[in-house]
Amino acid sequence: MKSIKQYLLVLLLTLVALPSFAGKQDINMKEILWGHIKDSYEWHITNIGDEPIVIHLPIIVKSSTGWHVFCSSQFSEEKDAGGNRPGPYGLYIKNADAETYPNKICESVNGQEVRPLDISITKTVVVLFIDAFVLLLCILLPARWCRRHKIDDPAPRGFTGLMHMFVMYVYDEIIQPIMKEESTKYAPYLLTCFFFIFVANIMGIIPFPPGGGNLTGNIACTTFLGVCTFLVTNITGTKEYWKEIFWPEVPTWLKVPVPLMPIIEVVGIFTKPLALIIRLFANMMAGHAIALTFAGMIFIVFHLTESDLVNTLAGSGMSVISVALSVFMMLLEILVSFIQAMVFTMLSAIFISMAHVKESTEEA
Repeated sequence: MKSIKQYLLVLLLTLVALPSFAGKQDINMKEILWGHIKDSYEWHITNIGDEPIVIHLPIIVKSSTGWHVFCSSQFSEEKDAGGNRPGPYGLYIKNADAETYPNKICESVNGQEVRPLDISITKTVVVLFIDAFVLLLCILLPARWCRRHKIDDPAPRGFTGLMHMFVMYVYDEIIQPIMKEESTKYAPYLLTCFFFIFVANIMGIIPFPPGGGNLTGNIACTTFLGVCTFLVTNITGTKEYWKEIFWPEVPTWLKVPVPLMPIIEVVGIFTKPLALIIRLFANMMAGHAIALTFAGMIFIVFHLTESDLVNTLAGSGMSVISVALSVFMMLLEILVSFIQAMVFTMLSAIFISMAHVKESTEEA
C-alpha cells in the first residue's frame, strides 16, 4: 500500500511539473525519436535546463593518419555549415539528416568524404555489455545454487526459485514440445536466445541508465540473432532436409527444365530468419516510438496556439491523458517483451526442428 501511494505521489508531481516545464521549451520530436532508436557515440540521459547530461563514450577509429583513441566529448557540439560536428584529427560526425553515413564518423581525404575503420564503443555496444552482464547474473546465481545442492533438496526460494521456474517453463512449454528428443541438445542455445531477448527488452523499458537502451529495436542486434538461428538451422540440417530443398517430392515439371520449386525452397531458407529479424525489430522499435510519442504530445499541445491560457489548459489536460497512456504502454511493453522473446525462441525451435528431417527408411 505504501508503494502504491509513492507511485501516485510521483505521478501527481509529474502532472504538476510538466505544464510549467513544457511551456518553456520547444521539443524536437523527430530528434528525440531517432535519438532513442538510432545508435550514437554518446549516451544522452536528460537535460537540466539548457545543460545536457551526457555520458561520453570512447572513440576508436583508424583514419588515413593512423589509429586514434579519444573521447566523444572532443567532438564539438556546435555544427559547421554542413551540419557536421567537427572533431580532432580531421574527423567529424556527419549530419544526422545526410543521405550517406548519417550520424557516423567521417573524414575528408583528397577532397573526398570517406568512412574510416570505426570500432568505437557506441551506445548500443555499452547497452549490449550491460544486458549481457545482467543476463550472466540471472543465470550464474541460480547455477551456483544448483552446484551446491542435490536434486532431492527442497526447491529454492526468492530470485533463484523464480529463475528456476522461468527456465523450466521455457523448456517444458516451448522447447521440449517442439524439439522432443533433441531438446537437451539445443536447449542451451534456445534458452540463451529467450533470456537475452527478454532481458534486453526489459532493460530497454527502464527509462534511465543502466536501462533505457533500445537494443532489440536496433536492426543490427536482431540481424545477429537471426543469422545465428540461420546458421544453426542449416549447418545441422540433415541430408533429407537438403534433398527436400533441391529435389522436393513434387511433379517433375515443377523441377525441370525450370527449377521452380527448388528456387522457392532456397528463397525460403533466407525468408525464415528474415521474418525473425523484422518481427523482433519492428515490434520493439514501434513500442518505444509509441511511448515516446505519447509523452511528446504534451509538449506539442502546449504550443498549438498563440494564447498562453489556451495552451496551458489544453496542455494540462493532455498531460493527464498522455501520462496515463504512457503508463499503459509501459505495462503493455512488459507483456510484449515476454511475448517477443517467446515467439523468437519458438520459431527458432520450429525452424531447427524442420531442418532435422528423418530419412524415409528411418521413419518406416
